[in-house]
Amino acid sequence: MAAEDRVSLAEALRREQRVSEALREVGIALGTTLDLDDLLELILTKLTELVEADRATLYLLDEAHDELVSRLVVGGQVRSIRMKVGHGVAGMVAATGKPIRLNEAYSDPRFERDWDLLTGYRTTSMLVAPLKNHLGRTIGVIQVLNKRGGEGFSSDDEAILSALSTQAAVAIDNSRLFLSLIQKNKQLLDTKEQLERRVRDLSLLFELERATARATTLEELCLAALAQLTAACEARGAAMLLGEPETGDLVQYVYDDQDPDRLSTLPVKSGEGVLGAAMLSKDALRIADLSRDVRTSSAVERQFPFTAESALAVALEGERGALGAMGVFSAKGSPALGDEDTGLLRLMAANVSTAVRLFNANTVREREERLSSIGRLLSQVIHDFKTPMTVISGYAQLMAEAEDRAVRQEHTEEILRQFDVLTAMQREVLEFARGERTIFIRRVYLKKFFSDFERQVRLEIDGQPIELELQVDGKVVARFDEGRMARAIHNLVRNAMEAMLPKGGKLTLGANMQDGELSIRVGDTGPGIPKEIEGKLFQSFVTMGKEGGTGLGLAIVKKIVDEHGGRVSFQSSAQGATFELRLPQPTQGDKAGDGPDGLGESRA
Repeated sequence: MAAEDRVSLAEALRREQRVSEALREVGIALGTTLDLDDLLELILTKLTELVEADRATLYLLDEAHDELVSRLVVGGQVRSIRMKVGHGVAGMVAATGKPIRLNEAYSDPRFERDWDLLTGYRTTSMLVAPLKNHLGRTIGVIQVLNKRGGEGFSSDDEAILSALSTQAAVAIDNSRLFLSLIQKNKQLLDTKEQLERRVRDLSLLFELERATARATTLEELCLAALAQLTAACEARGAAMLLGEPETGDLVQYVYDDQDPDRLSTLPVKSGEGVLGAAMLSKDALRIADLSRDVRTSSAVERQFPFTAESALAVALEGERGALGAMGVFSAKGSPALGDEDTGLLRLMAANVSTAVRLFNANTVREREERLSSIGRLLSQVIHDFKTPMTVISGYAQLMAEAEDRAVRQEHTEEILRQFDVLTAMQREVLEFARGERTIFIRRVYLKKFFSDFERQVRLEIDGQPIELELQVDGKVVARFDEGRMARAIHNLVRNAMEAMLPKGGKLTLGANMQDGELSIRVGDTGPGIPKEIEGKLFQSFVTMGKEGGTGLGLAIVKKIVDEHGGRVSFQSSAQGATFELRLPQPTQGDKAGDGPDGLGESRA
């Protein structure tokens, strides 16, 4: 064999070794690399080396836009261009599925010079082959440009390109199949999570409905709902803000997961604290740091039995606006309250608001039925009082004509005055049972009013270990319904006396003007008000365990004060209790009804 032939064979052998090595590297990459970009970049690089081309370009078919999207290797970087299928040499190969080899690109009409003009590159020779998947469908095009040394691409180069294009097509097909499997797996996982979430939500709602259905009081309903919410959100605690059905006063019930069998309660003003803000908001409130949020209240959140770091709260929707709010609180180190917790809270709030409305409706109906029954009973009893009252009134009038006229006249006036009180009591109880709210406002001289009242009270405490002290500003002239207010004060005095007996103590009556309002105070030195009833003291049928008590006394007091547009409050300790009635008084220019006859005005 000639030396020249031996050199040619050696060169061919080295070429085949390079091709084999390149195919082996690509094959290894196919089995180990999941990144399609890295794999295609490797194929283009190897192809450029093997066929001794200046650059290589790979186009993937975008069927949605009928375009070829390029992957161009220039100076070790991958760039992208787009061209329509059927345009240019690559577009023709994509349309026909057959390879094209050009040794003089500019002399072929299928070649488009636009890219050369745009990039400043001069294309001389081209070798372009289709990328076909295992079904024989064209999924792209691969091309190499400008054979080094000025020669055109050979049939050997075309064979190498065909082999590597097959590898590239396999890689692209595998990648698309893998991505499709990943996408389907993700969809299955998402569906599975959604189903699990729905099952969890349904289970939670079932447990919530079962727990609230067993509740016999509003506190039990709140405890059941807040316990479920805290557990579901993996939170530190939860709270619910509601208005009392009868008084309308806002109360916040707080649940602590460290003390799961009881609730703590806090009186709350409108708009106060996080739940107060949520009650006025249409959207859910999510607060990441309560210590830096202006809606956090020292009188509310700082009084929780646990330290709250973050909060999530929504309003409880009623038939005529928000009836309250519900929220969950996390402590430091607890999981963050996220979107899933928000959805869960909204779901529970919708069900809880329905349960609260039903509970309130049942409570109001039961109370109305009880009031109606008591009203009918009292109407009958008071009606039976008319006969003995008439007889006693007749005897009292006869006493005025007997000997010792002055003494008998004095006794008669006192008896008649007591009858006036009894008649007023009769009228008020009947009005309370019927829900009527008519009052008669007139000018009242406190000196005379409390002088008459003192005489009545001293008759009641005569012979009992009770000391009476008056602290009344006798110069004050106020405006209120004298009979109604006497009834309210008398109820407070009777309660104070009963609280101090049999041990005894000091009964204090006070009245003066404070900041344009009439302040009337009744205090005692008894044992104070039990903590368990402080929050519902002015509700009907709430008693402190007094024998024969009806639980209507303080409810009537609050009703009378409300009718005057005023307010009633109390302070209690182990040393006694003091009730204060505050009645707004008209300004100098607001004296309607104050005529020379001293009569006042009726108000419904």
